[in-house]
Amino acid sequence: MLNEEYFMTQALKLAERAKEEDEVPIGALVVLNKQIIGKGYNQVEKLKDPTAHAEMLAITAATHYLGSKYLNECEIYITLEPCVMCYGAIVHARIPKVHFALHEPKTGFTQHIIKPKLDYTLGVHQEKSQSLMQDFFQKLRKG
Repeated sequence: MLNEEYFMTQALKLAERAKEEDEVPIGALVVLNKQIIGKGYNQVEKLKDPTAHAEMLAITAATHYLGSKYLNECEIYITLEPCVMCYGAIVHARIPKVHFALHEPKTGFTQHIIKPKLDYTLGVHQEKSQSLMQDFFQKLRKG
């Protein structure tokens, strides 16, 4: 069934891919009419680009797919709350609905934007996303 849990599961698979590549394990995908039209996972280290966040890459893929800079009929699913940069990209792309699995208390947009212009949901697959992040950073600290 193509619902929030299905799409967040797909985003978590992308986060796993990031983890396998020693990137912060965050995955994102853009959905239009129950179809995935853009995918991304963190590639900051791989591309040596501080803007290569999962959300940015998923948005870019979706805009190329549609041939439009606006994604005003889409939703985005992200395994971690977007940062302010990604929040800005989501707003500029006019994505009306954001779903994220896990709150980010340090750099998440809800900590920095007084009145977000986005409709968002939090918590779909929260435990899985949290476990993925904790495992990644524990490994990083030990290494």
